[in-house]
Amino acid sequence: MTFLIKLLVWLLRILVFIGLLGLAVKNSGPMELRFFLDQAWTAPVSVVILAVFAAGVAVGLTAALGVFLRPSSRRGH
Repeated sequence: MTFLIKLLVWLLRILVFIGLLGLAVKNSGPMELRFFLDQAWTAPVSVVILAVFAAGVAVGLTAALGVFLRPSSRRGH
């Protein structure tokens, strides 16, 4: 029974991966981000989405860093 569930989970993962890969391929056209002082950055849409996701992960981990590094008050008991 657990083998069947593991197989279904892997099939679902493969299906999601193929779907996201297809989405990335279809949206590989150039995108221009315009900044202040007439600066611009041109990159594929997939790269921009990945960069925004990575920035969000970095901000989230930075915000949670205080919780991870806080000394535990139950240590030693």
